[in-house]
Amino acid sequence: MNIHEYQAKVLFAKYQIPVPNGKVAFSPEEAKAVADSLGSNIMVVKAQIHAGGRGKAGGVKLAKTKQEVVSYTKELLGMTLVTHQTGPEGREVKQVLVEEGADIAGELYVSWVADRATGSIVLIASTEGGMEIEEVAKRSPEKIVRLAVDPVLGYQPYQGRWVAFRLSLPRVVMGQWASLLGNLYRMFIETGALQVEINPLVLTQGNRLVALDAKVGFDDNALFRNPDISALRDLNEEDPLETRATQHGLNYVKLDGTVGCMVNGAGLAMATMDVIKLAGASPANFLDVGGGASKETVKEAFQILLSDKHVKGILVNIFGGIVRCERIAGGIIDAARDVDIHVPLVVRLEGTNAKEAKEMLSNSGLNLIVADTLWDGAQKIVACVG
Repeated sequence: MNIHEYQAKVLFAKYQIPVPNGKVAFSPEEAKAVADSLGSNIMVVKAQIHAGGRGKAGGVKLAKTKQEVVSYTKELLGMTLVTHQTGPEGREVKQVLVEEGADIAGELYVSWVADRATGSIVLIASTEGGMEIEEVAKRSPEKIVRLAVDPVLGYQPYQGRWVAFRLSLPRVVMGQWASLLGNLYRMFIETGALQVEINPLVLTQGNRLVALDAKVGFDDNALFRNPDISALRDLNEEDPLETRATQHGLNYVKLDGTVGCMVNGAGLAMATMDVIKLAGASPANFLDVGGGASKETVKEAFQILLSDKHVKGILVNIFGGIVRCERIAGGIIDAARDVDIHVPLVVRLEGTNAKEAKEMLSNSGLNLIVADTLWDGAQKIVACVG
């Protein structure tokens, strides 16, 4: 789960991570009130969407007067902002962050991320703040410092000082730097985050470190431990089909293909998508209905798949292990009768009582195609969608 920059900065302040004074605004009137409260000569109006690259897309405006704050807010609210992370469809701006400007002397990049490969939490830091870290890694990898922290031992201040020396930071900010990293690490652990990023972390003319931006992503599986974090979720920033699937206990991710997939088990779902690609088409989604695959679950899954206008055919690939195949077939038949399936449907079942299940499907009177193997099913659905 991702949150907005303004929400992340509220968390930063709670963990004693310096941020500029500012507040979110949902209207030009609120933006003016925030500008009045700041009393700053330079202010920044920033579009709030769950995507990077806002500045390059025109979503960050520098205002020198309160009138400009109001004008920029009117311009941004309701605007569809297209960045390299939103895709061509973009995201509608529904709120802006208005905050005071900063007297920048230097810019840094810093983030804590979970590294599954090493089973550790990794600090990534660079003197190239304000730039995409992927570009820095590509062009100037020597400017990136990495530090893996054992999650059992946790972050130690001497590690922060070591990184500061590697980055050639001024000695006057060494203490601030080590403390900021510690607070950021504590926030990472206590909130169940997967990534906490500041880009840029600025060094001001007065030798203060201030988080000018904030990007935080959380582990969905840890949200039950942090209801306050879960409450920050903005459904407007998420795909409505993915949100609907979550509400019904389905694991769904929308993709850009034409073959809708309904599978039980994440590994089988990944394999199914690979085979569809091998057969000459592209999957329209990842959809794991889980081990039960009841009539209600399958019915909801069909409705979600059919709500995607790009889906030209559906491949059901289910392994009957915990639940026998004939029960799964019965659920598919009942659900298919309740839902208007207006695209080709190919069903492949394997596992306990698979033979009986295939007979049930063949004799159901429904307009569906029964497949014997996964490859057979993939070929049949690809032939149907053209």
